[in-house]
Amino acid sequence: MSGAPDASDFSSASGDLAPDGRKVTEVAVGVMVQPGGRYLLAQRPEGKPYEGYWEFPGGKLEPGESVEAALGRELHEELGIDVTSCKLWRTLEHDYPHAYVRLFFCKVTEWSGTPLGREGQAIAWQTLPVEVGPLLPAAIPVLEWLAAEEQR
Repeated sequence: MSGAPDASDFSSASGDLAPDGRKVTEVAVGVMVQPGGRYLLAQRPEGKPYEGYWEFPGGKLEPGESVEAALGRELHEELGIDVTSCKLWRTLEHDYPHAYVRLFFCKVTEWSGTPLGREGQAIAWQTLPVEVGPLLPAAIPVLEWLAAEEQR
């Protein structure tokens, strides 16, 4: 994959702790962008925290795994696509009741295959403002960042 400089500097082996002493869970997140400002959101499946909430797709980094590698693996597993171009875009830390997460948001602009909900999750291409909901709390700042970029 091209366009993800420095993404290999981040791995789940960091051993970081949240301010309250919990382990930081590192997550690679794909902000899939289509021409015309359409973004892919996925609904969290049953049995997971915040089931039914909408989010940008992605998943946890495995020990020693780069953000780029984790994102490619997760989007292949969840959506059946192969990422061919992504770029580390923003990082956000969020304190959920069940986990303290560090989210590495990557803009994904090229991939092969058609995204499908391979884990039974609904997916939807959305423009701003999005029509699906409820939204996972950490997705809200991302939508604000995207809206600010669109206004430039």
